[in-house]
Amino acid sequence: MRTEASLFLVGPMGAGKTTIGRYLAEMLGWRFVDSDHEIEVRTGASIPWIFDKEGEEGFRRREEAMIAELTQVRNIVLATGGGSVMRHPNRQALQSRGTVIYLYTPVSMQIERTAHDRNRPLLQTQNPEKRLKELFEQRDPLYRQVADLIIATSDGSARELALKILQTLGLTPVK
Repeated sequence: MRTEASLFLVGPMGAGKTTIGRYLAEMLGWRFVDSDHEIEVRTGASIPWIFDKEGEEGFRRREEAMIAELTQVRNIVLATGGGSVMRHPNRQALQSRGTVIYLYTPVSMQIERTAHDRNRPLLQTQNPEKRLKELFEQRDPLYRQVADLIIATSDGSARELALKILQTLGLTPVK
């Protein structure tokens, strides 16, 4: 485990990266940033709009630049987009600049959590379950490759999981 003061959350859509990340940041007194939200704020456009106008490749270029920037910030909890690990520069930045936590979430739980979410362009398909399974098969090995710690999100509430992460990493909550 590296000692840099940054925690980076990776995992599939519906894993709870944003919710757990907010708890971690609050408990540590650090800044929380969601890379997808930051892209939306800076561009003034939603992720679905960016996908529609620039395609997935255009979005991934924006995401890569955002992760390159945000992983250099200290005392930050960063929730990354589910596909961020698909690009080698992102994996390299995450691994070399902080502690990476993979929030492992089974596909069945992802389906439950994303069923009514229209803000996920990759799920706007006839068969979202099939798509989630395909994404899991592609991305799970990459999440595992970059992870310093793997936490199963089916093992408690978001707050409990945040506490478990801190305890496992030997970090003491300030709040």
